[in-house]
Amino acid sequence: MPEFIGAIDQGTTSSRFLIFDKSGEVIASHQLEFNQYYPAAGWVEHDPNEILSSVHNAVEKTVEIFKSKGYKVEDIKAIGITNQRETIVAWDRVTGKPLCKAIVWNDTRTKQVVHALANSHPKKDINCIRDICGLPLTTYFSGVKLRWMLENVAEFKTAQEEGRLMVGNIDSWLIYNLTGGAKGGIHVTDVTNASRTMLMDIRKLEWSDELCDFFGIAAGALPKIVSSSEVYGNVSHGILKGVPIAGCLGDQQAATVGQKCFSPGEAKNTYGTGCFMIFNTGHKLTFSDNGLLSTVAYQLGPNSKPVYGLEGSIAVAGSAIKWLRDNMGLIKEASDIGKYASEVDSTGGVYFVTAFSGLFAPYWRDDARGCIIGLTQFANRSHICRATLEAICFQTRAILEAMNADSKTDLSLLKVDGGVTNSDVCMQLQADILGIEVVRPANVETTALGAAFAAGLAVGVWKDIDDIIATNADSQTVFKPSVDANSRDSRYAGWNEAINRSYGWA
Repeated sequence: MPEFIGAIDQGTTSSRFLIFDKSGEVIASHQLEFNQYYPAAGWVEHDPNEILSSVHNAVEKTVEIFKSKGYKVEDIKAIGITNQRETIVAWDRVTGKPLCKAIVWNDTRTKQVVHALANSHPKKDINCIRDICGLPLTTYFSGVKLRWMLENVAEFKTAQEEGRLMVGNIDSWLIYNLTGGAKGGIHVTDVTNASRTMLMDIRKLEWSDELCDFFGIAAGALPKIVSSSEVYGNVSHGILKGVPIAGCLGDQQAATVGQKCFSPGEAKNTYGTGCFMIFNTGHKLTFSDNGLLSTVAYQLGPNSKPVYGLEGSIAVAGSAIKWLRDNMGLIKEASDIGKYASEVDSTGGVYFVTAFSGLFAPYWRDDARGCIIGLTQFANRSHICRATLEAICFQTRAILEAMNADSKTDLSLLKVDGGVTNSDVCMQLQADILGIEVVRPANVETTALGAAFAAGLAVGVWKDIDDIIATNADSQTVFKPSVDANSRDSRYAGWNEAINRSYGWA
């Protein structure tokens, strides 16, 4: 009998459902965008119910396509979930309804909360809690967003005082609703998502009482922490009723699994709304001296040891392209950027620091803001498009250099995935700026595949990691550096000068 695995890929701007066969090939998929809310400068919100509706609709459409090809719903053995990380939802335990809109990972409203919390700690430093959770104290992570809700949303504070509060990242919200919601829904989160909250002890994989007290969040409101690959419960309603939910990973960790970075020393970079590089450090928890995050890469089974990673996070990647399209009208379609960027052989001295939400790794400057500098009358749309792609690549180089320094090893190649990697121009720029080979698989959407691998592993579709490694031996495209080191380093020096000019605006 044929065996298939479904994967919900709930991202920052859209929700998708994909169905994979045992070889890792996509059999059917459907994607839906949902609303973005920007109620104030630096604020980014989602409606949790709109996210849920987009997931349900994506599932329905995908299954219709699947059935039209002659397959049966009964052939879907399990589903996995991968999600935008750090975006936090708060809801009422009694009604199951959200208490406010979700605060999105790249929202910066919590800047003052961050500084107040840092100043309240004896160390008075953004790394004051890093030894427990592996993360710096920044606007990026869920904990400070929860603290903001506690201080600014009356319904949140009342629900916590009355024991009705439930909170979780998007994975928790989806699993809770898919398994019944207020009528018996399961409240869990996997270790990879929990490791992005600033509330989990990264060594014990348990909620930290010290950190819950620090942020003022009742531990009873938090979901149970589970592994990334086990049966959490069954879908309670709809076209997938009865299908086990058996895998869960934050999107970047899911891409790590989907790219099969199972050996220490391997790294992948995902180019989506943001850009995220994870370096596998094995079972060893490693702290960075160069601005990277310590995170859980995956735990494939409740009895398996966690695998850790160092991560570099870039807030703005594909969203800069979207900004050129939607806000500035410089391009009509996202895919146009490669066409315009290829019309010129350089940026003409233009640099675009895309610090719309400050700068994440390895800079960690919440006072930075976006700037386009080096403009002359010679500059045109093509130069700005090329500078936008170079911004992604320069920031990736900064992270790669930090990883090389932390690991004491120079990476010889970089595995890449995500929507932006469809641009050959961008990937060639990336190889030129890094000075190493950039390897793109035939299927660049490996995030959903990683969630499918985790779910399939839990229900026996794949026996073990070796069985996963043997799947979908796709052809690859390799981009090799085509510029000399002097040219590469000169351009990067200009980028670092542009970075310095972006500081101090907020």
